[in-house]
Amino acid sequence: MIIKVFRESFVQEKKLFSEESIDAVFANILDIHEFSVTLLGLLEDAMEMTDEGNSSPAIGECFEELSEGQEFEVYFYYAETIMDRQHKQTVHDLLARSQVALYFQSIGEGFKEAVQYVLPRLLLEPIYHCLHYFEVLKILAKTSPSEEDKERLIAASDLLHSTLQIELDRVCRDGLPKRKAGESWLGFNRRLASRQSSIKKMNEIQRSVDGWEGKNINESCNDFIMEGVLGKTGKRAYTERHVFLFDSLFLCCKPNTRRSVTGNNAEYRLKEKFPMRKITINDRDENDELKHAFEVIVKDQPHPTVFFAKTSEEKSNWMAVLTALHYKSTLERMLDTKLADEDRKQPLRLPSVEQYRFAKEDSSDNIVFEEGQVSSSGVQIIKGGTLLKLIARLTYHTYADLSFVRTFLTTYRSFCKPQELLSLLIERFEIPDPPMTGEDEAAMSQGIAPVREDLKKFRKEYTQPIQLRVLNVFRHWVDQHFYDFERDPELLQRLKVFLSTVKGKGMRKWVESIHKTIERRLNTEQGQPEITFAQTPPPIEYHLAKSPEDFDLMTLHPIEIARQLTLLESDLYRAVKPSELVGCAWTKKDKHILSPNLLKMIRHSTNLTLWFEKCIVDAENFEERIAVVSRIVEILMVFQESNNFNGTLEIVSAMQSAPIHRLEHTFMELSPKKRQALEEAKELSADHFKKYQEKLRSINPPCVPFFGMYLTNILHIEEGNPDFIREGIINFSKRRKVAEITGEIQQYQNQPYCLAVEYDIRAFFENLNPMGQMTEKELTDYMYEKSMEIEPRNSKQPNKFPRKTDYQLRSPGIKPSRHMSVSTSSLKSHPVALSSEPKAFNFQKIQEDDNVQTSKPAGTPPAPPTPTTPNATSPFAEVFAPVMIDGSRGTPTPPKEEELIPPPIPPRKKREFPSVSEMGPLSPLPSPDVPPVPPRDRDPSHGRPPIPPRRDSVHNVNGAMVIPELPPRTYKLKS
Repeated sequence: MIIKVFRESFVQEKKLFSEESIDAVFANILDIHEFSVTLLGLLEDAMEMTDEGNSSPAIGECFEELSEGQEFEVYFYYAETIMDRQHKQTVHDLLARSQVALYFQSIGEGFKEAVQYVLPRLLLEPIYHCLHYFEVLKILAKTSPSEEDKERLIAASDLLHSTLQIELDRVCRDGLPKRKAGESWLGFNRRLASRQSSIKKMNEIQRSVDGWEGKNINESCNDFIMEGVLGKTGKRAYTERHVFLFDSLFLCCKPNTRRSVTGNNAEYRLKEKFPMRKITINDRDENDELKHAFEVIVKDQPHPTVFFAKTSEEKSNWMAVLTALHYKSTLERMLDTKLADEDRKQPLRLPSVEQYRFAKEDSSDNIVFEEGQVSSSGVQIIKGGTLLKLIARLTYHTYADLSFVRTFLTTYRSFCKPQELLSLLIERFEIPDPPMTGEDEAAMSQGIAPVREDLKKFRKEYTQPIQLRVLNVFRHWVDQHFYDFERDPELLQRLKVFLSTVKGKGMRKWVESIHKTIERRLNTEQGQPEITFAQTPPPIEYHLAKSPEDFDLMTLHPIEIARQLTLLESDLYRAVKPSELVGCAWTKKDKHILSPNLLKMIRHSTNLTLWFEKCIVDAENFEERIAVVSRIVEILMVFQESNNFNGTLEIVSAMQSAPIHRLEHTFMELSPKKRQALEEAKELSADHFKKYQEKLRSINPPCVPFFGMYLTNILHIEEGNPDFIREGIINFSKRRKVAEITGEIQQYQNQPYCLAVEYDIRAFFENLNPMGQMTEKELTDYMYEKSMEIEPRNSKQPNKFPRKTDYQLRSPGIKPSRHMSVSTSSLKSHPVALSSEPKAFNFQKIQEDDNVQTSKPAGTPPAPPTPTTPNATSPFAEVFAPVMIDGSRGTPTPPKEEELIPPPIPPRKKREFPSVSEMGPLSPLPSPDVPPVPPRDRDPSHGRPPIPPRRDSVHNVNGAMVIPELPPRTYKLKS
């Protein structure tokens, strides 16, 4: 502050200040600064050389060397100049010149007052520093664990005492204010007392003031500064004020002469209080009527308040403190600006480009930035650069850019091999020192060891940050992209060899962190950790087949088909690595090596889509084909409930294929509800997947996003943007766009589904082979020919074919079985309403009861709990166990009217109804909340009125009554 702000302002105006006048004001402050830099460098070297197990560095040699060389003597000359009475007169005479006063006022508001009052106090700080060294040496000599170091410290302390300390005490005996050891002066690097002691002091002062109102002092102030007596001018006469100065408050009181009968006698009475942020301090010229005065100007008040001190020394003390408090932030901003200007004018001295390739300066030939774009942290965004420049920015010495690190490690394989990257990072780490300057070489030739301040700065501001950031890149590499090291064991071995050579106490913790990450990733790859859920997954749903040889689209339950496909596609999605997408790796010749997981997912999607298409066209019988399409749409509906967008759009792709899309007669026979579900699913892909993207952003994981959109977007970026902006300049902007897509993919790879794997069903879908021995084109041609055969072009009705299967075509529906309602997970997700409020709850008892299931007689359909309002929560909520979908957990939700599915169109001839064994489990009864249709003929043998029959909708088969689902109220049969 003294050199950069105050002294520089004198040096810049050579017409007003000669070198002699500047030395008279600042003495040898530059020598003091040089000594401080030397001492700091020696101490840092001592710390660097200290063994890792030794917590007490040997610094006695540093002080002994400097004291023997009489380096501390600079403080004696400095103190002798500053403490001389002529020094104060010199400053006073300079400021008395009008041109000097105007010059300081032009620098900034309050700068003249800062030179007049703050500078003299700051010039005392180096003297206090030196006196503090004497105290520190004594303490270190008593506490040092090393005998050798203790002897050196004692020798340095004795030598300084005999040569310097006695002389300083003589010079400063009368003029230097007393101060506690180690304390700094107000406003600049001041060591605040502990918060508790500050609050205690402020509370004592507040209790001593009668008439205090408003906030407590400790709520608006952080520290107490000083107190004293000042005179105040009034309208009629002068009066005295006892002033308490805090860092944010100027408090004026009068002695309290009143005596309270309650015994609470405050020492002072409150008169005025001025918040520091609302006042300005103005100096007043001396005159015969009023001396040693200054003004306190309060914002929005017409007249200033004038205070005066008894002596000029008291006034200087008050003005110094008030000016420092008021203009502290201004002076600190000036210092920051000066330092920033110096850094721009005097950049770091780096090694030559021949010694260190990364030392080459930035230019348009090696790096390009995005125009007018900065990151959230204010860092320029890189558009492109040479490989060396990208590595340099990856480990930049000025700042760390984690976003750039993530993008680089995700996409670097499109322009650099892993072995090459490792070599470049090791080369980046091994930084040579810059060459010596001419002055240093001249000193060396004379046998004088130069103080290489530039080298200290270089190591502190360049070498150390770069090396730490190289290790940070290694840590991210092994943590997020360990597959590079799995594919190339030599790469991992080279990294371990390099880490074993890293030295330095500060570096070792980074090395240990990298080793721990490697061990963790190796253990993770050897055995995948088991996933546990807070709730029990829903039970497996079966329909007509439980044996793998009987598995088919119509024999498996549509819910379980959707669940197992969702689990399979989720696993395939989560296995895809970012590196498999960069540079369209899945389209290259070695795609099976570069993108194995992505190719598995693509192959699965292709097989599943073709399988759905083949199932439809192979159902020649019209009734069978309607049932097949209806079953596929039911699977689609469960996909949507489960947020499996990939599966949803696989079915949409199958339905929109040429062989299937043309089957108009088949789609006309779908129920309105299923046609609507299919149309809504088709809308997801419309308008460049606009609705799909909106829905994806609105749902909670887990989910399986549609991978095809990501691949399409990456292809557009890769084909629409060049790999290089120009020769040698890698187009990093292109890689950043690809990394944004891979980042979105990774966003949905962390949350698994709370579903149980049925391994036989999973194996069935993993081994799907709709093409058989045919090629994909041959299969497509076959399916189109089959489509033309079953529904010829422009036919009024489909061709008739006999049924190929003898199992029932009726769907079991897409509502989970009722036995789920007594499972642990279901009870937690869907609480059952109680028929009456219990008197007291025992939470532990409720938890125990949750695990109890009531056994039912074989063949009896599970009865619902005590008659309740049906729960309207989605029956698929169990698959989202880790995510709270419904905030009103534990409270029954209002019922929703269940959308009903119309019965199929009656055949022309009377149909033969199957037996009960062929029909499978009975359909659940309709919701009790749906008002029943008035019965035509109430049968007293039944417990509830039967639903009136509608065209043979109620039949007695072997004594059992079969009740189909209710049709919609607006449903009309075709004539």
